[in-house]
Amino acid sequence: MFDFRLQVFHAVARRLHFTKAAEELFITQPAVTKHIHEIENNFKVKLFDRNGTKIKLTAAGNTLLKYTEELFTVHRNMEFEMNSFTQTHSGKLRIGASTTVAQYVLPSVLAEFHKKFKDIKITLTINNTEQIEQALQNKEIDLGIIEGQSKKSIIKYTEFLKDEIVLVSNTNNPMAKKSTILPQELKKIPLLLREPGSGTLEVIAHSLKPFGIKIAQLQNEMQLGSTESMKLYLLHSNCMAFLSIHAILKELRQKECCIIEVKGLNIERYFYFIQLQGQPDALPELFMKFARHHNFK
Repeated sequence: MFDFRLQVFHAVARRLHFTKAAEELFITQPAVTKHIHEIENNFKVKLFDRNGTKIKLTAAGNTLLKYTEELFTVHRNMEFEMNSFTQTHSGKLRIGASTTVAQYVLPSVLAEFHKKFKDIKITLTINNTEQIEQALQNKEIDLGIIEGQSKKSIIKYTEFLKDEIVLVSNTNNPMAKKSTILPQELKKIPLLLREPGSGTLEVIAHSLKPFGIKIAQLQNEMQLGSTESMKLYLLHSNCMAFLSIHAILKELRQKECCIIEVKGLNIERYFYFIQLQGQPDALPELFMKFARHHNFK
């Protein structure tokens, strides 16, 4: 029902590449060019400046992109609301999630959600918290789920699920025999740390401040970009890492890893749903309501 030419324009505007837009939409590049020319002829403006193989949006193109994204949002809401009259739910929902949430929290939620709402098509983008917030601001996703302490005025944050970050070691690590350590001892332990921009790293840094400990003072054995890679590294190393309790449940049950208590240090946080401030969208609201009632035990 929605004007396909605007979908073509949106794909080109996001990717700034005609061939990649054609691949995304499963049409030919000449067809993409034809649709763009039709829009330009209709409005009598240029939408893209071309410089060899590179393109960029003109001022008119940026304006059309803004209104196209608003139309897409209205269209998704219209589809959902109209379908509600027949007790069906359909449409597209673009979710972005930080890595810990995406790997260890969302899979069971998404599976159950699909069973109940088969006609809602979901795409999931996985990245660190900083990049998910940016994707939301760029309107590349409709709903984000993140970890972290940062708060931006343009974004609405809604509590989703409580989490705890714990110090983890493999059970064969000689240092693991000492089940409790003092905060200052953290400076002497080789640690795996996440990359800058990670919500987990941000929360750890915030929690260590009262003890006068900075991230730069810790022994960073290696910086790894995912919790899964950190867990696998731990199993073959005598270093330790701060990880979400949701990420190590299986390893704790199988006694491959153990938790080392840090006296006086309790790192608790929430995973948050994030949306742009303003009128709430129907599909994100439906997913949020469903996820909050999911059984995570």
